[in-house]
Amino acid sequence: MEARLTGIDRRVTLQYLQFRGGVVPEKISTDLDRCEQRLLAAARPRALWKLFDRLPDGRLAGTVFRPLGGDVERLLKSSTQVILMAVTLGSEVEVLLRRAQVSDMADAVILDAAGSAAVENVCDNLCADLAELLAPRYLTDRFSPGYGDLPLSQQAALCEALDVTRRLGVSLSESGLLIPQKTVTALIGVSAQPQPKRRGGCNACALAESCQYRKDGKDCGKA
Repeated sequence: MEARLTGIDRRVTLQYLQFRGGVVPEKISTDLDRCEQRLLAAARPRALWKLFDRLPDGRLAGTVFRPLGGDVERLLKSSTQVILMAVTLGSEVEVLLRRAQVSDMADAVILDAAGSAAVENVCDNLCADLAELLAPRYLTDRFSPGYGDLPLSQQAALCEALDVTRRLGVSLSESGLLIPQKTVTALIGVSAQPQPKRRGGCNACALAESCQYRKDGKDCGKA
């Protein structure tokens, strides 16, 4: 299934920039246009996903991965299968971000926010494609390690189950963060029953105050 980056939602970029609303100043709007175009030119989005049966003990068949935490248990309570997914904008975006951090921190901040909005767009498109592919079954929202009470330490097991290093060129830092940084992994439940949508974002997360992503000035992809 092709990874699709269909655009960068300016509203999402502004949310990541913590813009509080009102009219965006012309100078900032011009900088946003320029940075978003630079990011779109650099992005080489790739996606990977795999469907697993969910065993009675919660483990995913054929893996050692058993998602932990009450949030995931509630999310998957009616799911007999689970999708593991990984999406990245590619190493070219990583290079763009690192160069901007050296040459122009203002651009670096905007590029980082636009990159988060862009990878979210790819994730949303992949989820929409999966929902269409697997219909009439229903999908839960996606949920990422480090979100809610799903430990970030489980990132390694999820990545191993998908073989992301070999198949996607993605690796893990010692702290469990993904490299390239504009990469998101997640799980999605598959059920025969319609699934309610969760209230998303950091404000709905049980670990918002202790989140490793937020400590590093990043995000979990709005799982």
